[in-house]
Amino acid sequence: MRILLASDLHYKLRQYDWLMGAAPHFDAVVVAGDHVDDISGLPVDVQIAALSASLAALARQAPLLVCSGNHDLNARNAAGEKTADWLAGLRADGLAVDGDTVQVGDTLFTVCPWWDGPHAQREVERLLDDAAARRATVPGGRWVWVYHAPPEGLLSWTGKRHYGDATLAALVARHGPTAVLCGHIHEAPFRAGGSWVERVGTTWLFNAGRQIGDVPARVEIDFLQQTATWISLAGVEQRSLAPAAQ
Repeated sequence: MRILLASDLHYKLRQYDWLMGAAPHFDAVVVAGDHVDDISGLPVDVQIAALSASLAALARQAPLLVCSGNHDLNARNAAGEKTADWLAGLRADGLAVDGDTVQVGDTLFTVCPWWDGPHAQREVERLLDDAAARRATVPGGRWVWVYHAPPEGLLSWTGKRHYGDATLAALVARHGPTAVLCGHIHEAPFRAGGSWVERVGTTWLFNAGRQIGDVPARVEIDFLQQTATWISLAGVEQRSLAPAAQ
């Protein structure tokens, strides 16, 4: 299983175009939230229309998993909490969105929405509890979560303070997924004291960060070769995922 991870593209359509060219070389592509740029002068509904077309096109190149981030929220649920309901309209074979648990090859993926309050948080907890039962049916038990925010740690460090998700840390401790693919903190991989990769217990966590230009910062995860590689304007770094190196 080879996974390409990017996040926080914030309406950089040329970065989505780059992902389309790279996608056929991977078994799955993950874009871990913050598709919309809500500080742009371009109306959000216009951005959503263009992003929907880009994501659908990307899913034709490789299986695609897409979660919402805090910038993507355009509606409210029954409890009055903000949601990204536009993503639900993109759900299709080969395109998994918020709330989905799907198996791609030998790997089970669960896509978690951004939670804006306790109602949505409880829904995510139920989603993960249900998916944990499915994990037992996957040979080898590899289970990857897609969620926008990392827990507090190296991946949540801005260079000045942490913006970690305390609930996610507790869920990781409860379920012990193989990996969590995140974003949210643009600076973490580029700052002293931050990182693009961290291990918590038996779980690997990744955050590619955000960069300028037409090519996104990204993490390439290869579970067969047991490596993860971060590629950005800062250079190339590789980490072994092999047990002997942990």
